[in-house]
Amino acid sequence: MLKADKRQPDSYSEHEAADLLGISVSRLRMLLDDNVFNDGSLRPADLRLRPSDLIVLDFWNRSTENPNVIRMPRRG
Repeated sequence: MLKADKRQPDSYSEHEAADLLGISVSRLRMLLDDNVFNDGSLRPADLRLRPSDLIVLDFWNRSTENPNVIRMPRRG
């Protein structure tokens, strides 16, 4: 993932974020739609992601359903 020894940009495009996470842009958008934009709001066309967003996205990408982890309910 990200290396601590190099200065990182303040934000990343969807394509840059997907590349850093080692996933497709489609997978990234699915994670965003399932976990962030799940209240009927539209994902912005010019979405920029911060390094802290990538940490959460990486967790969501790697996580599986686990009864010990409480996930946010779908809004809607």
